Formats: sequence, C-alpha cells, structure tokens
Amino acid sequence: MKFVDEFRDGGLARKLASAIRAEADPARDYAFMEFCGGHTHAISRYGVTDLLPPNVRMIHGPGCPVCVLPIGRIDMAIRLALEYDVTVLSYGDCLRVPASEGLSMLKAKARGADIRMVYSAADALALAQRLPSRQVVFFAIGFETTTPPTALVIRQARALGLENFSVLCNHVLTPSAITSILESPEVRAFGTVALDGFIGPAHVSTVIGSRPYAFFAEEYRKPVVIAGFEPLDVMQAVRMLVRQVNQGRAEVENEFTRAVTEEGNLKAQALVSEVFELRRSFEWRGLGEVPYSALKIRKTFSEFDAEHRFGLACIPVPDNKACECGAILRGVKQPTDCRIFGTVCTPENPMGSCMVSSEGACAAHYNFGRFRDVPVVAA
Repeated sequence: MKFVDEFRDGGLARKLASAIRAEADPARDYAFMEFCGGHTHAISRYGVTDLLPPNVRMIHGPGCPVCVLPIGRIDMAIRLALEYDVTVLSYGDCLRVPASEGLSMLKAKARGADIRMVYSAADALALAQRLPSRQVVFFAIGFETTTPPTALVIRQARALGLENFSVLCNHVLTPSAITSILESPEVRAFGTVALDGFIGPAHVSTVIGSRPYAFFAEEYRKPVVIAGFEPLDVMQAVRMLVRQVNQGRAEVENEFTRAVTEEGNLKAQALVSEVFELRRSFEWRGLGEVPYSALKIRKTFSEFDAEHRFGLACIPVPDNKACECGAILRGVKQPTDCRIFGTVCTPENPMGSCMVSSEGACAAHYNFGRFRDVPVVAA
C-alpha cells in the first residue's frame, strides 16, 4: 500500500458498487454483520450503505471494546480511585462510559479521583516509574489487538521490579463473542436476526490470523471475509460474501492480505499466552455472561493483577432501562430504534456505551447517518 487514498477512491467505489448490484440476486436478501466497530465507523463515515443495493443489509456487531464493557467493570476502576486512593490510568473513551450512580470515570475525576488518560500501555508503565510513591493501576481494555502491549508492560514491570504497578484486565476475545451471537440462548432473549455471513475484524486478525474463523464457516455454515478498515476494503468484502452466498459456499477468505496471514503474529500470541490465561466466564454488555471469552493474568504474574492485589470483585449492574445498547450490540435493533437516541443520548451526553466511542454504532450513526432519518419532502 502506497497511499491510503488508493482505498478511498470514489470512482473505484462506484465500480465496486455496480459489481455488487450485478452479482446480488434480486430475488433474495443478504444480511452481513461487520463484527468490528472500526468497520461500523468506516461504513457510516464513507456512506458505504448508500452504495449497496437495498437487498444487501449491514448489521452492526459488538466489536467495539468500549461498547461491550459492562458497568460493573467501570465501577471497579472508580472504586479503586475513590476508595483506595489509587491512580487509575485508561484510554480516553473509557473515561466517558456511564457507570453506576450517574458516575463515569471522568465524573469521578471531577470529584477528586486521580484518574488519568493515557495513549498506550507503555505510557501507563512510564507513569508508574515516575510516581514510585503511588499505586498505579492500568485499566486495560480491548480485543486481541491491544492485549500484547498489556502483556509486554506486565513482563517489563516484573523485570524492573516495580511494586506500585498493576493491571485491571478487561481484555476480551473475538471468536467467543461470535459464537455467542450465533448460539447463546441468553443473547436470543434480545431477539434473533438472520445472518448470512461476517466481515471479520482487521487489526484483531493481524494478531490471531485467519485460521480461528474456520470453525464458524465449518460448524455454522457462515462465510467469513476478513477485511481492512478502508471503505474499498469493506465493499470488496461485501462482494466476496455475496459470491459465497450465491455459490452456496461457507469459507474463510482474506481480503486484507496486505496485513493478515493464516497463522497471524506468532510472537505476539506467545507473549499473550505467557502472561494471560482464559477466564471461565466474563460479562459482556449486550451479550451477558460469555464462557471463555476473556483473559485474566496468570498466577505467575499475580503481583501485577489489580483484582488480586486489592481484593476486587465485579458486581453486575443492569443497564439503563431506557437504553437499547444490548439489542443494538446484538444486531437486533438499529440506533434509531432507541427512544432516547439523539435526544437524551448524544456523544456529548452518552447514556449508553454505544454512544461513547466513535466506533460505537450509535455514535457512528449520530455523526454520519442522521441525515438519512429525515424524510425527503418533495418541492
């Protein structure tokens, strides 16, 4: 890849759109879920939906780590800062996720809690070195993409002999969430939506490779096409999925060949395996308890596990009753199906997690798609 503009070319996008319309069978409907929030953002920002034929529908999935973070985990971080007088560090989006009692990490900071934004796990480690008299906790979040950097700083903290640094681990796993969407009875409580295939995540797949998705193609007969985050990547993936459905195939295909291989990043995988192990269960917002869907710090590194060091426990907290984030993350509802979307709930005043991150379905639609909701009045 020489220039990003090559993957945002309007002329090529129109040609791809024509090719998709020509290949899509007008006698049937297609429903594809883009699992990753980065794809949701790209689809909304670049108007990909407007270029697709009406019978090809994109369904937003739960692939935004901020969006799927349950309230109870945010409460743990706030409790650390307010009650244990700990310095809590996290990525910017996490600071605005609504928590219990009308709080968020940002609002707790306004009450005097020492909560700070960092851009990377390395920044968190560096701050702990500069504040040797303070207990510093890094609120780690993300899918397989951001897990290796967290594993690295834990290993570095041990090498440095840091006694004031620990991690509150919230890293979750993509394949487990896809499985839950396809078969979990708890998820079906939100309703069901027929899916013809998935657009596989980009950055996650650079780490884990394309091989883990073979299970979904073989077991559930759902094609998966791994795609990059640029609009032409997404459109090409849609075309590849349409072809698979038309031909009755269910395979894993890799559109993002410039970055993703079948085996993935073996060095990163080994690092994660050294520091982390599977949790038996983990709560996802919108999906409920999902077995073996998240990571925890191994006992051999327990001195850097904030849950172990401070004796923390996650207390489940129900979402705002007026908020439809759970159903939106499941793909059962659209942002506009929520009665508080765009009124009470906005990016400046988010009531639910889907409105916080720019990758959230509600934020993406609010920023780029609201014009479609306004009826056109003939002159």
